[in-house]
Amino acid sequence: MSERNILGDELEPCGTDPLTGYYRSGCCDTGEDDPGNHSVCAVVTTEFLTQQRTAGNDLTTARPEFGFPGLTPGDRWCVCADRWLQAHEAGAAPPVVLAATHERAAEVIPLDVLRDHAVDVPTDPSSLL
Repeated sequence: MSERNILGDELEPCGTDPLTGYYRSGCCDTGEDDPGNHSVCAVVTTEFLTQQRTAGNDLTTARPEFGFPGLTPGDRWCVCADRWLQAHEAGAAPPVVLAATHERAAEVIPLDVLRDHAVDVPTDPSSLL
């Protein structure tokens, strides 16, 4: 069975440059062995990175021993659902790619809150005209 996104569809990749995901698969797939629930595909911003560093979660410093390159604004990264919610409550939530956000994010964050921060591109971009 394939992993599902927050919308109930097949989970799409989040990012490969840098390679993200708890399993470094490029997807925000998660499991019982992922204590942080790295399920939210976020497009990180300066504001988010600053807020997280202030909260004790430095996402800008590389940690090669964990396969972590350090993030810069604009990177797509699978963040922990509780850390994303923490940033939201602090007014610093980054945009979210719903198609690449795992359904387990809903265990922590209401779908309507994630939708408010969605930056998904529709399958048919002509609908934007």
